[in-house]
Amino acid sequence: MEDLTWMSVESIAELVRTGAASPVEVVDHFLGRIEEYDPVLHAFDYVDHVGARREAKQREADVRDERVLGPLHGVPVAVKSLIDVSGFPRHSGAGLAVHDDLVVSRLKRAGAVIVAHAGLPELRDDGLWDYQSCARNPWDPNRIAGFSSSGCAASVAAGLLPAALGSDGLGSTRLPAAHSGIIGFHCTNGLVPSVDELGRTTNYVETRGPMVRDTRDAALILDVIAGPDPRDNRGLHISLPRPSSQLGRAVEGMRFVWTDDFGVARKYAADESERVISAVRRAALSFGDLGATVEEEDEDWEDFFSALEFSIRPTGIPTAGVNGIDDADQSDGGSMNEHVAVAARERLWRRFARLFTEHDLLLSPTIHSVAPTPEVFATRVPRHRSLLMGEPKARGFHAYTGLFNWLRFPAVSVPCGFVDGLPVGLQIVGPPGSDAGILAAAHAFLGCHPPNMRPPLFEGRA
Repeated sequence: MEDLTWMSVESIAELVRTGAASPVEVVDHFLGRIEEYDPVLHAFDYVDHVGARREAKQREADVRDERVLGPLHGVPVAVKSLIDVSGFPRHSGAGLAVHDDLVVSRLKRAGAVIVAHAGLPELRDDGLWDYQSCARNPWDPNRIAGFSSSGCAASVAAGLLPAALGSDGLGSTRLPAAHSGIIGFHCTNGLVPSVDELGRTTNYVETRGPMVRDTRDAALILDVIAGPDPRDNRGLHISLPRPSSQLGRAVEGMRFVWTDDFGVARKYAADESERVISAVRRAALSFGDLGATVEEEDEDWEDFFSALEFSIRPTGIPTAGVNGIDDADQSDGGSMNEHVAVAARERLWRRFARLFTEHDLLLSPTIHSVAPTPEVFATRVPRHRSLLMGEPKARGFHAYTGLFNWLRFPAVSVPCGFVDGLPVGLQIVGPPGSDAGILAAAHAFLGCHPPNMRPPLFEGRA
């Protein structure tokens, strides 16, 4: 069923529900896509051919026996390899997982078939990242699909699967999404609970979120995985509006504010950054054609990188002279410490809180560069694990996204065009709890500016 390749999650689930397609047909179709194209993209660490077909047969029996079907019934999905799936190899290398991560349990209860672990870049024995191992970009396989959740992005952008679940610690759903021409969502921290098989919660800046080609699919998956769980001691223990609750709402009368670079990101620009910023700005201003107002913000926001990096640094790593943070590089002019970092966070959080009393949502580029080759990426981002997001040369990579993990504000990246033939992304940010409104704005934007989401090399069977 060739048409399945580019169908939305919602459409595939409807085909299964009505009997127009069987879960076995659907899973076999996408396993075929993976077999054919993953040798080019290297998007997966592990593909469970046997288990996926077994689960598909069970989902088929559920339809035949007229059991109650979940909203994702029969839909094949990948999850990022650091998220445990029972029976899959653990990313840590410690054997097979014996329990499902909480979000995986919720996906399975909704009827999804977990087909694969989407890959992460490899960490070598010498502690250096191997950037050649990053998943390749479907728009140009000589380039990478981003970092971290790059396997999720590549697999969805190339139509190897209709959806994947990534994680976002400094932009790890949004950045690969922008580089690959899909949607990546970073939710209000705690909206999606996170508990692994050992009962541990994730770090406070990380979220889990859908990586898809359709905003309705993002809302559908978030509806399934969001909501309180008592085992997550850092999650929200109140129920926010369902992420899908405002989908279809018009943006007419809404107040947006645009920033080129927060006044700081251009210091870490790439050669193509001005052209990327210009292209994304044009897309953002088109909200005006939908009846919204878009005000351009040209104020400088303080250089937050030292405080952000101090706050999220790995435990036990000093800051002076390490991670590119030294006395000369600090906005306070002295040694970075907890008090200085917390004070910087408070100032920034209050400033954004004030901004959102005057505007509904904030617009910016997701990243001001296009997808790089592994070689170029190595010149922009340090290869040592502990320095990955700590050296000044890496700051251009997360200059627009990491701030909102730290402050715990939700954001989405949506495709908004191309520069040099490669996708670029528009980031839409809102105050905590505004996930449904962000999705509604993204849905309205993509409804009027439908992107080309079919990389020519992967449009059909070879």
